[in-house]
Amino acid sequence: MDPVIVVGAGPVGLTLALALAAAEVPSVVLDETGGEEDRRAARTVVLRPDTAALTARLGCATLRDEGARWEAWRLMRRRQLVRRLPLGVEGFPSPVHIAQHALVRGLRAAAAKTPLVQVVADSRVDTLEQDGSGVTAHIRGPGKAYWRGSYLVGCDGARSTVRKLLGVRFPGRTGVERYAVAALSAELPWPREAVLHRQPPWRTGGEEVAARPLPRGGWRVDWLLPSRGELVTPDALVTRVREALAGWCGETPPYELLDTGVHTVHHRLAQRWRVGRAFLAGEAAHLLGAVGTQGLDEGVRDVDNLAWKLALAWHQGPGEALLDSYQAERRTAVAARLRAADQSLPILRGGGGLRGLLPGSAGSREALLADGHLGQGPLGAPPAYPNSPLAPAWTDGAADVGTAPGAQVTDVRVTAPDGTAGRLRERLGRGRLLVVLVAPGTAVWDRRHWVTAGVMPRLAAAVDGLPVDAELLVAEAYPGAAAHHVLVVRPDGHLAAAFAGVRPAQLRAAADAVRGGEPSDDRKDAGGRTAPVN
Repeated sequence: MDPVIVVGAGPVGLTLALALAAAEVPSVVLDETGGEEDRRAARTVVLRPDTAALTARLGCATLRDEGARWEAWRLMRRRQLVRRLPLGVEGFPSPVHIAQHALVRGLRAAAAKTPLVQVVADSRVDTLEQDGSGVTAHIRGPGKAYWRGSYLVGCDGARSTVRKLLGVRFPGRTGVERYAVAALSAELPWPREAVLHRQPPWRTGGEEVAARPLPRGGWRVDWLLPSRGELVTPDALVTRVREALAGWCGETPPYELLDTGVHTVHHRLAQRWRVGRAFLAGEAAHLLGAVGTQGLDEGVRDVDNLAWKLALAWHQGPGEALLDSYQAERRTAVAARLRAADQSLPILRGGGGLRGLLPGSAGSREALLADGHLGQGPLGAPPAYPNSPLAPAWTDGAADVGTAPGAQVTDVRVTAPDGTAGRLRERLGRGRLLVVLVAPGTAVWDRRHWVTAGVMPRLAAAVDGLPVDAELLVAEAYPGAAAHHVLVVRPDGHLAAAFAGVRPAQLRAAADAVRGGEPSDDRKDAGGRTAPVN
């Protein structure tokens, strides 16, 4: 079967190629550039814990070597510290801050190690043709004139050629926010802590300035600018740098200015994310970034959602419901993120009251800012897909656990029947369904005993008979789950279903729904409520 064509060799395209390779699907990555490294110190990305874990699991070593994990997040207003949140071991999970060129270099190095990923430089897509069995991408460049693929994914950025060739509209808002940006080396009073300073007391501070640490004493500093009208000259930016450093340190300390720029945030959402055998992902499908939200996070989540579905279709044949679910789940999730950011902007930037505050937020401007910058709440938390078209119908024996259906599962410790132990998140990304039995006491049992005892033989037989590739795991405990609860986890780590006990028929029905089988129209839960379908 033909490989999957990935158009674009940025972070999203390379991550998709690696995720497909992990599921044993070959891909061809068409790189419009010559493969050279675009080193811009001020062009950095922040990855939340879930997206950082995915890229690291796919072999990107630069996250560990060249990424910075923050120890705390500070919110200041004028001359006062308003809030300090510990991150990492002591508090909320810490994001990873890394230069984009370092992230791309790490992904390219990982791709070079697998024969299932072929990166082709100087390949600009000119036209696309689709038929019932695949996609043909015609190329402008010195090499091959065209590539034939089973599917094609446009990961080619905000000005996506693929999106334009597919005739997909990209409506939204232009110039939602503007930032002056500087990358520099300096010693600030709070090493390894990110700072958001509102209404700083010095002349050029503006409404808001943020300083986020990078490795080896580096910092990225962002000044919120008026949406229109202010021209940021090099001299004016140097003045901003010196006054900000003096305001934080008492006087301007020695520093080295590495890079500068102006970043404009747009909010746009493609109307369609799938056209036949062609898909859109990353900035080809959406643009966001106001109030601390991270566009690359959502691009990597697109990959996590799409890769296993393409892999299942590639190995077992296309399922329309399965492939359509990518748009239903991801476009809905990103639309909710954009809506949350748009609702927050008048509250945070307009200086008004908190009327119309976002559902799920903690009820203050400080909480909204923390949500956006740290990946929490409606502005930043990992998405859930409660109304997914892949959700199994409610059935007798369904159980409530600490994770809602469609949400990301908790990363508990698990053991495979062969004795291999590790974290649940480490088993994701291989295109397999995970079936987790909660069995207290297995940690102290000899594996020879528990693997053939109790419900294990019956559950193992049920897992072997599923219509998709699945892996059986055992957990000592899971939040909100009782002994012998069985969790069905999608390959992207979202909970499909949970059952009280081993129920082979319900387990098979859940697996069938996850692969895009036709679920029952009866989606009523135990309380008689009907879950709508997107």
